Amino acid sequence: MAATEIAIQTLTLALAVIIFFALRSVPRHALSRLRRRSQSSAESHRHFLRGAQLLARARVSSSHSLARSAAAEADLAIAADPRDAAPLILKALALDLEGHRLPALRALDAALSSPISKSLPAKDRSDALLKRAEMHLALAGDGRRPRLRRIDQAADDLEEVIRVCPENGKVMALLGVCYERRGKMKEAKAAFEDALKIDGSLISACEGLERTEKALNSASSS
Repeated sequence: MAATEIAIQTLTLALAVIIFFALRSVPRHALSRLRRRSQSSAESHRHFLRGAQLLARARVSSSHSLARSAAAEADLAIAADPRDAAPLILKALALDLEGHRLPALRALDAALSSPISKSLPAKDRSDALLKRAEMHLALAGDGRRPRLRRIDQAADDLEEVIRVCPENGKVMALLGVCYERRGKMKEAKAAFEDALKIDGSLISACEGLERTEKALNSASSS
């Protein structure tokens, strides 16, 4: 009986020691993960800042080589912290400056996907959506056979921006362009009018309103 009690006490003590060390190790492991994440985020931030500086210089000088260097820094930032959307947007802007719209669009798609997009403040997300809409419109073309799917994707992005920032005349004017290319002249006219109410100096909205009014008058007289 005594031997049994001793055995039970020994097992209880051993279990207590195991639990004690296990509980001590949990915060240590968590701290280690946090430290690694902090280091990777700091590295990502350094590469992002270098890339942003290179992109600014590339825009001023229209230098493709500087834009390529900015994209390379963005790739290093993405590798260091793949959960941050900002380096993906930086890469998209650099690629777009080089004229590589499809790869730039893919980078923006990644930045705006869930859960990565949660790292973006609302203003930055709206700016990225606006940029993606501009790229879709550029790729849609404005000839007799535009790519309607791209126009619709641009309109979806712009409508989302307007829900967040309704007082943005440029976005409203671009939405008018989407409706116009889709043949929705009444909606386009209303969008251009709304854009001018927000910013009466928008030339694109003035020209768009003139075009849609002519189209509507021509349709009503025929």
